[in-house]
Amino acid sequence: MRGDAAIEKGADKLETLAGRAAAKGGLAGKLADSLGDDATFVRQLKPSLIVARARGEAPKDREPGSAQRAPRRPQHGPRKPSYGQDQNPFVIAGAAFGLGALVARLIDWRSHAHPRR
Repeated sequence: MRGDAAIEKGADKLETLAGRAAAKGGLAGKLADSLGDDATFVRQLKPSLIVARARGEAPKDREPGSAQRAPRRPQHGPRKPSYGQDQNPFVIAGAAFGLGALVARLIDWRSHAHPRR
């Protein structure tokens, strides 16, 4: 298909770019792995593969021949308790309003101590 050829050409360009970035080193070298992964992902977007997956002729989770699988359990540990998130936002807004009103009255009261003529 014509679309498959265009996708393959784009994936090849990404792989070439990833190779150049890896050769450069530095920040570009760190991004080279991501570009290589992007090339693999772009290849999975071939129109013929999408049609085959829609018809049920190809596996939906990966490209045929690929050994990459999703993890069976979460990759992150349990969450740490976050402080302050269990507060009611209306209480916080009310406290901020009350503090602002108190500061405004204080400023107004001090302005009477030194009147302008």
